[in-house]
Amino acid sequence: MYAVILSGSKQYRVTEGQTLKLEKLPAEVGATLDFDQVLLVGAGENVKVGKPYLKDCKVAASVVSHGRGKKIHIVKFKRRKHHRKQMGHRQHYTEVKITQIVDGA
Repeated sequence: MYAVILSGSKQYRVTEGQTLKLEKLPAEVGATLDFDQVLLVGAGENVKVGKPYLKDCKVAASVVSHGRGKKIHIVKFKRRKHHRKQMGHRQHYTEVKITQIVDGA
């Protein structure tokens, strides 16, 4: 069984036991999160699509860790103008493990 959830204005396809990195969420390590914005639930040939969300469906997850991602280098350069600017960015993330997908049926 799999589901498509919405978190941080991004959509993720998840299955039970999967670990994924989401944008930083305000939760402690070891806490349980419930994602109730479920867009789609599928099991084999049975697929339910929400309008926009499915009622009585949720995805439970536990927080594994918090961290910062790999550094992204940003370079701005204008030729013949003696202009060069370099910046870096590391995005904060929350790593979660999907523990359960509850189908409302």
